[in-house]
Amino acid sequence: MKRMAYFLFILFLPLTTHAAAQVVNVYAWAGEIPDFVIRLFEKETGIKVNISTYENNEIMYAKLKTSTNSRYDVIMPSSYFVDRMSRQGMLEKLDKSQLANWKNLNPEFLHPAYDRQSEYSIPYIWGITGIFYNTDYYSPASIKKWADLWETRYYNKLMLLDDTREVFGIALLTLGYSANDQNPEHIKAAFLKLKTLMKNVRVFSSDTVVSIMIDEDATVGMAWNGDAFKALQENKKIKFVFPEEGFIIWVDNFSIPKTAPHKDAAYAFLNFILRPNIAKEIALYTKFPTANLAGYQLLPPEIRNNPIVYPPKDILRRGQFQTDLGDKTLSLYENYWEELKMSG
Repeated sequence: MKRMAYFLFILFLPLTTHAAAQVVNVYAWAGEIPDFVIRLFEKETGIKVNISTYENNEIMYAKLKTSTNSRYDVIMPSSYFVDRMSRQGMLEKLDKSQLANWKNLNPEFLHPAYDRQSEYSIPYIWGITGIFYNTDYYSPASIKKWADLWETRYYNKLMLLDDTREVFGIALLTLGYSANDQNPEHIKAAFLKLKTLMKNVRVFSSDTVVSIMIDEDATVGMAWNGDAFKALQENKKIKFVFPEEGFIIWVDNFSIPKTAPHKDAAYAFLNFILRPNIAKEIALYTKFPTANLAGYQLLPPEIRNNPIVYPPKDILRRGQFQTDLGDKTLSLYENYWEELKMSG
């Protein structure tokens, strides 16, 4: 009987191991991976995708940081969280030999400030933070830079993104500093500058930006270019400006956590996402720019040549990728942020 039990154990062990490998657990931004892409991957590979979503990087980071045995195989950190998590040993170095479709990526998004050797991140979709306005209320020539938002004519008119670093970024850039500034005096100056802006602020939002623009609940303010493009499909009076002082370029990336239990399945999933036809469909679904050059080239001309979605290189040169500022600086930002919102 012992021999029989041992024989059955050996016989079924490969099948059990194989079955366990046929799953990939993905933890990603809500709304950024279309369901039809998941279903297509599952049908083609037989690998089951378990997807969980989050609303901000902080939630994702805290969940992985506090878990001693994370089950996630693929995550989607934004730029400066790649920087933070890789330095803390939380991310796997990518094995490019398992990513045949790496070649499809846009070289402009490789070797960014937050991952100089492109060792830990695969750029996925990206965007720019700029100014939107409604032409029924404002003339095109009247809004060209962040500093314009402080004008008295915008009293109780502005929408600002509900994001600490994005909002502090506009004040830092207006003052002539980097959006990644770590100097406490400069951050304080940005806080004081923002306090004078609060009388113009009507609403803070990040997840209802598109509907606010469409419904004209706010007619001017901050927005991401992809959201402005979405709103433009419903409200033709929306315009988007790339501010003269500069702007933040954000990138949502795929990474593999160090603790990923199904790394082979993770690579299969990521290689699938990097296919040109898949990247094209994702870009059409999300309305945000893709970092996949081969996928971009498959897009319809009216999107590929749209300057809101894909601005020319001379504009992109004014942008800055966000990098990690460290816990001490982030704590300073958060303290000022709380005080700022209470003062509104």
